[in-house]
Amino acid sequence: MKIKLNSSAMLTSNIVLLITALSVALITGLWYAYSCSVNLGLGKLPDREYLMGMQSINREILNPVFFATFMGTLLLLPVCTWLNYGHPRFIFLLAASAIYVIGVFGVTIGGNVPLNNALDAFNIHSSSAQDMITQRLNFEQPWNKLHQIRTIASLICLILVLVACINNAPAASKG
Repeated sequence: MKIKLNSSAMLTSNIVLLITALSVALITGLWYAYSCSVNLGLGKLPDREYLMGMQSINREILNPVFFATFMGTLLLLPVCTWLNYGHPRFIFLLAASAIYVIGVFGVTIGGNVPLNNALDAFNIHSSSAQDMITQRLNFEQPWNKLHQIRTIASLICLILVLVACINNAPAASKG
């Protein structure tokens, strides 16, 4: 089935596409910044300071600005995809939606969040040096690997959404 979008629907679709691109870019930038600065800086700290730093960051990131971007992208991508049904950019947006749901949202909720919760429950002040070493070993490497996955997935999403943004081919006419 081929669909031709009217100019009002196309304008709405383009506005939602730009908002979606901004949202994907913001969350990708957050993951990228973690990868090239936060994780590297924290990784150089002694165990106690590393654990305290990650606990603090993991608590502070739970704020409305983060949730608006993280969850907003989860909602915007499928809506944007649906609005572009019948347009050649649809396939790029569909792929970006699937990658975000699985590779960013799924990895975060299924991997990083449980590790964050376990770290949050860890009482640094009553723990021995050996307990802190063990906690860091159980947290840091798995968390960083999962973070790399979601960063790469998010970057792929961004590329796909940007390709959709520059895809100016008209929607196929109804026929």
